[in-house]
Amino acid sequence: MTGDEVADRLAIQDLIARYPLVVDGGDWDGLDALFTDDARIDFTAFGGPVGDVGSIKTFLADALSGFRRTQHMMGLPAITLDGDRATARTSCTNPMVVDNSDDTTSVWLIGLWYDDEFRRTSDGWRFTSRRQERSYSVVGLRDTPLGPA
Repeated sequence: MTGDEVADRLAIQDLIARYPLVVDGGDWDGLDALFTDDARIDFTAFGGPVGDVGSIKTFLADALSGFRRTQHMMGLPAITLDGDRATARTSCTNPMVVDNSDDTTSVWLIGLWYDDEFRRTSDGWRFTSRRQERSYSVVGLRDTPLGPA
């Protein structure tokens, strides 16, 4: 592997790692720096839409507003480089905390794969396509407070 290939892989890994920071932080406009203007995003695996970055920002803001916290935990991506284009498949485990009416919390847990396509731009590597593949979902795990240490 050449030094350029290593640098490209690290840049793509960093791009994948920045996605959960933006989404879990609720920084919807931060998605603009991760995706190309013509990117296609497919979230139909969990009942979401297919759309461009603008429509996905609106969807995520609405869909995630009911959760106290989310945490997209990304696995190591399997990256394939092809010049100024690349693809990757990355596992993701996403626990999401919701407040219940009885003052307890529950955790929704979803597992998925992200299938991504990338393009090198003048601003660095960017997503051109992101598609979710559903692996599993578990709804309603009760969160119990930890006792004294």
